[in-house]
Amino acid sequence: MPRTATISRRTNETQIELSLDLDGTGVADIATGVGFLDHMLTLLAKHSGIDLTVKAVGDLEVDDHHTVEDTGICLGQALKAALGDKHDIRRYGHFTLPMEETLVTVALDLSGRYYLVFNAPIPAQKIGTFDSELVEDFWQAVAANVLCNLHVVLHHGRNSHHIAEAIFKASARALRMAIELDPRMTGPASTKGTLTS
Repeated sequence: MPRTATISRRTNETQIELSLDLDGTGVADIATGVGFLDHMLTLLAKHSGIDLTVKAVGDLEVDDHHTVEDTGICLGQALKAALGDKHDIRRYGHFTLPMEETLVTVALDLSGRYYLVFNAPIPAQKIGTFDSELVEDFWQAVAANVLCNLHVVLHHGRNSHHIAEAIFKASARALRMAIELDPRMTGPASTKGTLTS
């Protein structure tokens, strides 16, 4: 069965169309109107191996917050839909990623339950014109909607762009591991018999 999903979200603040293929090759077609988010989503697709298309129109005259958060919501919902009953997946993923002076670890569990630990302070309030606090807001929205445990830890780093990029790349690599089909696994990777609640 193809592990694909399309999410359409329309509110008074944003209109978002997002499609993905978990078994893709990392092809990205991204246009959110937020340049830094486009960059992060493009490398997320590349390093996860997920084909990702995102078209978003948001109230950027206010700020980037609604567009970034709602894109995270849609990504989480699409991942959840594409994973279905989560049979035969590895479930857990982790990755420690160096990026020059920065080192970030991300660990996740596609458990069907939400929890976020984000211990990755970004020193600058802005990365270009992008509010750096939106990095955490994006991943909170993803984790809450795919229903996973997500732990993000910054070991060390100085450059805010490097820290944000390392978080997205490490998350992509951890996600790639967790969604991978395990040829030794039959059904859900849980003694409870389900990963949907």
